Amino acid sequence: MAMVAAMDRTAPASFTRITADGAAEPVTRMLAAEVPIAIEINGIGYAVMMATPADLEDFATGFLLAERLAERAEDIADIDTHETETGIILRATLAGEGAARVVDRVRHRATDSACGLCGIDNLESALRPLPHLPETVLAEPGAIFAALAALRDRQTLNAQTGAAHAAALCAADGTIRLVREDVGRHNGFDKLIGAMARQALEWDGGFALLSSRCSFELVEKAVLARCPLLAAISAPTALAASRARDAGLALAVLARSDSLLWMGAAA
Repeated sequence: MAMVAAMDRTAPASFTRITADGAAEPVTRMLAAEVPIAIEINGIGYAVMMATPADLEDFATGFLLAERLAERAEDIADIDTHETETGIILRATLAGEGAARVVDRVRHRATDSACGLCGIDNLESALRPLPHLPETVLAEPGAIFAALAALRDRQTLNAQTGAAHAAALCAADGTIRLVREDVGRHNGFDKLIGAMARQALEWDGGFALLSSRCSFELVEKAVLARCPLLAAISAPTALAASRARDAGLALAVLARSDSLLWMGAAA
């Protein structure tokens, strides 16, 4: 996959499109960029967010308003965008009461804060190296189609609310062994991984199936949980695909009843 500059909004990636009847063909698809964006306020490192690098002044403004650090856009004197090799730093300047709120908020929270180049340090920590997964025999695409067909009936919370994501542990043949749900896709996967740990369950040649897009954080969770294959019903971001490739995690994305896109070890 092509390298993505910090300010690129998209990047091309190569997949193999596999249909339910077994046909396969190479395809190229544009993926949305996902990069770490460090937000500094009055020289203080406040947060690192994973986002698409577009409309960054809007993003910073909305973030400051949502955090109640600014009461209106006019409270923000300036927003400077600084591109680095590992991501983007948004340096915002707050005046008046907003400046005091930042200092007070940072003083009372558990995360680290620093000045000057702290944004660069935070960006690098956001993209720490992942362990490389060992080569293993992966489930066949047919197993993913089978799991997809069975997932809906296992999404009890979503059936009641229409507002929950599912994360499923699937056997090598596509049988769903365990499901966890949550309104947050990250939370659902955390719950599944935690349940597997508590019950001493292994992947055993199976895979994880997520009812969400394949974001950077979910790829990292899969790798750290030693999951060999991650399937998701929506597309990955460019960063997610790159991190999966580097860690040896196979991806099956845009998984639908009739086709999916495969990236990684041969299907």
